[in-house]
Amino acid sequence: MAYWEWGDPANDRVLLCVHGLTRTGRDFDTLAQRLCGTYRVVCPDVVGRGRSDWLINADGYVVPQYVADMVTLIARLAPARLDWLGTSMGGLIGLGLLGAQAMSRAMRPDRGALGLAPEKIIPFGRVVLNDIGPNLSFSGLSRIGEYVGKQVVFDTFDQAVDYVRDISPGFGRHTREQWEALTRHVFVQQDAHWIKHYDLRLAKPFSVQNEAAVQASEALLWAAYDSISVPVLLLRGALSDLLSADTAGEMLVRNRHARQHVVDDVGHAPTLMSDDQIAPIEAFLLA
Repeated sequence: MAYWEWGDPANDRVLLCVHGLTRTGRDFDTLAQRLCGTYRVVCPDVVGRGRSDWLINADGYVVPQYVADMVTLIARLAPARLDWLGTSMGGLIGLGLLGAQAMSRAMRPDRGALGLAPEKIIPFGRVVLNDIGPNLSFSGLSRIGEYVGKQVVFDTFDQAVDYVRDISPGFGRHTREQWEALTRHVFVQQDAHWIKHYDLRLAKPFSVQNEAAVQASEALLWAAYDSISVPVLLLRGALSDLLSADTAGEMLVRNRHARQHVVDDVGHAPTLMSDDQIAPIEAFLLA
């Protein structure tokens, strides 16, 4: 698994930034530059994306595998405090980590009482969920699934930029330079053409999605979310089709540690490239 790192590698205060379904760790370049004076900012390319390797078995492109990979990465980083910023899928991975840790602690005996060394836990500090929550919009997932597995081939980089802009209306308004940055690491040049820089088999798990499977996943995600005992910032695009206002409202009610910031004129998901999106995250993390 490749990851991008910003700031002092000896800094044990780590901000782990995890991207959305078909994106890469380079999505956080602007935010990382802003925060690397305080944090060691680490931005992985989740397996199957960017510069990371691909899985042999495409059935592994699911959240439990990603959670296991992140546990390994976190052990390597050895943070004294870990803050988490997850966009879309990256938020689900964060919920998976938090839920797994809470379940592990609840089911295992008191190691201290048994004369054993305390169980090592991930030292979570603060959590940012960027336009994602436990309620998964089936229509929103279906929309994403429609383009994930489709190969497209472009003769020029500009054509790839136009494509990313056209399929990403939820990102909101961006300059041409910003659209180029949003394209540069999700397309790769191969044999004089530009193709998607991820394993198209990421779409395979979507092929077995149905309403019942989504509902079962939601129950697990709600349990994970309810277990969070550290401050949580819900960053929501006002026009999002994946995190509804009703779901965000329920999240605020169910977890007293949560607060919300809504980004106007943006759907799924805020790209964290502008000051009005980065500033509330910075204020929350450094409060």
